[in-house]
Amino acid sequence: MGPQAPPQTPVAGVKKIIAVGSGKGGVGKTTVSVNLALGLAQLGKKVGLLDADVYGPNVPLMMGISEPPRAHGDRIQPLEKYNVKLMSMGFINPGDKPLVWRGPMLHSAIQQLLRNVDWGELDYLIIDLPPGTGDVALSLAQTTAIAGAIVVTTPSGVSLEDARKAVNMFHQVRIPLLGLIENMSFLIAPQSGERIDVFGQGGGKRTAEKMNVPFLGELALDPEVRIGGDTGRPVTARDSDPHAAPFMDLARRVEQLSSEARTAAPSITIED
Repeated sequence: MGPQAPPQTPVAGVKKIIAVGSGKGGVGKTTVSVNLALGLAQLGKKVGLLDADVYGPNVPLMMGISEPPRAHGDRIQPLEKYNVKLMSMGFINPGDKPLVWRGPMLHSAIQQLLRNVDWGELDYLIIDLPPGTGDVALSLAQTTAIAGAIVVTTPSGVSLEDARKAVNMFHQVRIPLLGLIENMSFLIAPQSGERIDVFGQGGGKRTAEKMNVPFLGELALDPEVRIGGDTGRPVTARDSDPHAAPFMDLARRVEQLSSEARTAAPSITIED
């Protein structure tokens, strides 16, 4: 028998939830999540960003904000920066102290951050998942009405192998795949303008075609994107920054695909 449909519940006030996942860490998943959220906000959408990467919450650093959230009654008030509402375990457990929690505690904490936060009316809530297919990603996928998922990979064989597992996980819990995006796809040499394929070439597109999921494009290994994330000023938050163009293209593509996902979800080819 095929996978059973999970009891997925919407989040009050949120029209569409988009999950951003990856098979492994270090592929730029949070960079994509942050700049996608900002790109959608630039398109005039009401956007929230939930940092569900509880073991490595990097959204506070990348968005340039870190302070304890306030409560109003029994509701947590999200922080806000660059017209995006934010919630992260990094606001509650700041600094270098590790979060030494087991699965049930993590599940409870994520549900609190998702459902006890006063998100207000949102067009999109972007959820930055932890890497891999562990407890947090699986429980969120099974209990939350997610409009679509994006899997981030690099062109390297190791990353692609793990990305396929993430694609299969979303399929098994009946979440439409908006597509696969290849991050750190290439480097443009500053002096010559030559394209350098640091981690290989074309692997993301070939994998997407083989698994019958949309390919959302290539994102360059761009020093400006890294600097923006490290300084809390993402490229997509800067006025008329040319380095933001690929993320704006991604935001437009995600807006289109998320509108189509529930009515015309692709038939995904599961690999062993």
